[in-house]
Amino acid sequence: MIEHGSDLDRSEEWEVLKARHLRPLDVRPTSSAQGLHHFALLSSDVERTISFYQDLLEFPLVELFENRDYRGSTHFFFDVGHDNYLAYFDFPGLDLGEYREVLGGLHHIAISVTREQWERLVAKLQAAGIETHIVNGYSAYFPGPDGERLELLSYPLNDMYGTIVG
Repeated sequence: MIEHGSDLDRSEEWEVLKARHLRPLDVRPTSSAQGLHHFALLSSDVERTISFYQDLLEFPLVELFENRDYRGSTHFFFDVGHDNYLAYFDFPGLDLGEYREVLGGLHHIAISVTREQWERLVAKLQAAGIETHIVNGYSAYFPGPDGERLELLSYPLNDMYGTIVG
């Protein structure tokens, strides 16, 4: 098994994958998608989730209604910019257990903010006692209200750690 941070060099494998699958921008087809409509997660406490995202992270709550697929379940949405939404469901009566990072599951959600917003929001998270893990001074990882891993990133949307994609 490969250990995190091991000395294994996979650069040759990545170069083969890029050569096989990554097309240059001038010949890459446009995506069939219009964008990310919403990304949906589970909430064990609607009020706590709203307070976390709207009050602490300043992502406005933009809609709340009954889930069409599960009677009595709340479906609610937060604006994360550029007509993209982070959505949540609660499922009263179902024992869904605690968040766990599993193969095929959610690793983290990275949300781009300006440098100024990043500094202010990270300070708010820390003042609220939320453990943050800062990486290279531009990325902050922290748990959401149900333990889901979130990242605030002070890079523009098309900038992947200094490499412009698109």
